[in-house]
Amino acid sequence: MKRRLLLLLAMVACTLTVNRAHATIAGYNGRTDGDSVRWYERVQRLDEVTVTTRRKHYSRKNNPAVELMKKVIAAKRRSELSRHDYYSYEKYQKLTLATNDIHPEDLTKGMLAKIPDVFRQVELCPYNNKLILPVMKTETLTQKVYRRQPHSEREIVKGDRADGVNNAFQSGDLLVAALKDFFTDVDIYDEQIALLQQRFTSPISRDAIGFYRFYIIDTLSIDGYRCIRLSFVPNNPQDFGFSGDICILDDSSYQVKRCDLTIPKRSDVNFVDDIRIVQEFTKLENGEWVLTTDDMIVEIRLFDFLQKGVVIRNTRMGGHSFSPLSDSMLKDETHTETAHKAQNRSEAFWEAHRPLGLTTSERRMDEFEENFKNMGGSKILTFIVRALVENYIETDRRKEHNKLDIGPVLSTASVNSIDGLRTRIGGQTTAHLHPHLFFNGYYAHGWKSRQNYYKTELTYSFNRKDYLPHEFPMRSITFASAYDICTPTDKFLSTDKDNMFSSIKWDRTDRLVFYNRQQLTIIREEECGLRSTISLKTEKNKAAAGLGLTPYSLRTTELRAELRYAPGENFVSTKQHRRMINLDAPVFTLSHATGIDGFLGGQYRYNLTEMSFFKRFRAKSWGKVDVSLKAGAQWNRVPFPLLIMPASNVSYIVQRDMFGLMSNMEFLTDRYASAHLSWDLNGKIFNRIPLLRNLKWRECLGIRTMWGTLTDKNNPESASKAGGNILMPFPEGAHAMNPDKPYVEIIAGVHNIFKYLHVEYVRRLTYLDLPTASRHGVRFKLSVKF
Repeated sequence: MKRRLLLLLAMVACTLTVNRAHATIAGYNGRTDGDSVRWYERVQRLDEVTVTTRRKHYSRKNNPAVELMKKVIAAKRRSELSRHDYYSYEKYQKLTLATNDIHPEDLTKGMLAKIPDVFRQVELCPYNNKLILPVMKTETLTQKVYRRQPHSEREIVKGDRADGVNNAFQSGDLLVAALKDFFTDVDIYDEQIALLQQRFTSPISRDAIGFYRFYIIDTLSIDGYRCIRLSFVPNNPQDFGFSGDICILDDSSYQVKRCDLTIPKRSDVNFVDDIRIVQEFTKLENGEWVLTTDDMIVEIRLFDFLQKGVVIRNTRMGGHSFSPLSDSMLKDETHTETAHKAQNRSEAFWEAHRPLGLTTSERRMDEFEENFKNMGGSKILTFIVRALVENYIETDRRKEHNKLDIGPVLSTASVNSIDGLRTRIGGQTTAHLHPHLFFNGYYAHGWKSRQNYYKTELTYSFNRKDYLPHEFPMRSITFASAYDICTPTDKFLSTDKDNMFSSIKWDRTDRLVFYNRQQLTIIREEECGLRSTISLKTEKNKAAAGLGLTPYSLRTTELRAELRYAPGENFVSTKQHRRMINLDAPVFTLSHATGIDGFLGGQYRYNLTEMSFFKRFRAKSWGKVDVSLKAGAQWNRVPFPLLIMPASNVSYIVQRDMFGLMSNMEFLTDRYASAHLSWDLNGKIFNRIPLLRNLKWRECLGIRTMWGTLTDKNNPESASKAGGNILMPFPEGAHAMNPDKPYVEIIAGVHNIFKYLHVEYVRRLTYLDLPTASRHGVRFKLSVKF
């Protein structure tokens, strides 16, 4: 790989003239028009700088570059648009995904050769001087509006389109959303720059002086402005930081005029062969400096046996105004508003609002999309992708006509101690059958128990859907009826309980319950991130084995209400559920469930209140910390199946917010509070250990703890149980928690093993004297991170 990269760089260098190469090294290509189309020609390779300076001791004391950067950092406040009472501007963004570094022989054999007229789609990329094959293009036009007092900040999407292979799959929107989140806008004035779902320390952040090494290279003229050019590299090239150069106005404003960013060759970033980011700042008529150009190219390699990829993002900002804005533009609480018909804009609209031209291949994207669908073997390819990625199989190859999906595929076969082998088949209707009415269900069979199971779900959505009822915003009413078997803690799983991988357990699974459940649910979501849920459920539970229920079965009727608030949450809809794009938004949840005695056969009266909080905190170059807090109380006397059961994970697969060494129903409480803290250091320590840093492993630490108590009224061992016969004996292996002794387990893990594997060691610290106690264990999951 290194030889090929050196050869490639040599080939690129050979295409440049001697004068051009000399200008590139000098940091100035002789152009002052601000044109960034061929910006790769003037980007300096910082590897050369580090080689020449490693022999010298770097000192921040009496260093002119450091003193200059301190002034730049101190002056950055003057560049913030938020110091104005109002501002608005338009932003156009084009994002292109392409196969990269194509050679002529690639078009005559292999998968590319099967695409009709593939030669017409290949073009020379002006950013890396390689042949590329664009396969997807998105364009977005938004207006950003801001008011300082009272604070309001919104984005209005005026136009949004996506063309290419993403339209061949129903989950193509997930690909588009993921690309926009991975390769998001970059602002060098931010303290931490979000990129590739990681956080990179900005070269002009408050921590930059200690994180980077700065060097003054020369002075140059850009658009008629005299600038000082500095180069910078991270102290540790494996930390998540940039190398590159930054051009500062040679005056008292210390304004950034241009910056060229890349990542060091030894960077810990996965799957990225190269990255280039160029930003240009422009002076407005009122003297304000604003970011007007933000370009990025990222060359990607996921697997050696796959074709390399390249992502090109071009962003232009213009039309800046600081005039007062009307209240009608700011009165809505939603952060992002999509204008009517924004996704159906005409080509004339885009031609009028597009500040950048399209390449020939980008203009032919519709034609390429049809050629891709007609490619030989495309049916097999799309079938495999849908089965593995979407977890559902479409019954009609034409995306816009598909009325029924079959799945989930990964729940087709699973195992448990009662059923042995369990097989399942299910499906769901789509909006192409009816845009408001949806059906979802499955049939399952246990081959050892000879039991038949089912679930049927009918949903009416009050707002029209594009494909499935859980698309945002949800405003629906659902009736569901099911007969199945589960463990009491299956409700905490983030995956389907029948997922074939999660069904492999480290603990016994004989504590299973048959349930017959009918439920009516009403959901309403607001644009501000508030979701309200009201449900009425009647359910009959029957012991399958190991629980020792007395009487043999119990029946409940429950009315439940929940409020969930997640301001700024971003997610996309997949065929099975909604997936959060990132976890930076705080999530607050408050719920209360009331058991109704004597209604629809309900036998018990109870009140259960629970609340939770989740937030991801960024620790700058020290990674990120996930904090999850929960608390709850069962206020009434109830039999043990209605007590609070901790979220125990008896699978070998890591599950978020679940205890890894707690057995199923090991503790029963009616008051509890829990905390889960997970710290991903992102290789901060391993990168400084000589042998480990070559492996590019990343460390993580965590602690999971729970405090709980069981009041006397719910403890069958207590003398105060004489108030009635509602209580049941606890099953074998179930215990009451000591209120003076919390449950604690700690985690030490390593991820990024072979770039895909996450392994963690879990150690239990308390309640080791219990016969059900498992002292330690190893858990794993597949995790793909840049």
